[in-house]
Amino acid sequence: MDLITLAEVSGSLNVVGYGLAAIGPGIGLGILIGKTIESTARQPELGGRLQTLMFLGLAFVEVLALLGFVAAFIFN
Repeated sequence: MDLITLAEVSGSLNVVGYGLAAIGPGIGLGILIGKTIESTARQPELGGRLQTLMFLGLAFVEVLALLGFVAAFIFN
């Protein structure tokens, strides 16, 4: 009995890996920015401080996205 190929994977799987690695930081940025806006609406006097902390968190989340991008090339 012959095995039938139902699907064939062709191309670079690194693209799929990077796409999956971009989902996490995308969700993280949405939560981070949404909660900062919510906190600023609740206490406007802390808006500047919250914005500073948001940018710090944004840098950490973006590092995760860059690590996913670099890992796609390292494990090629």
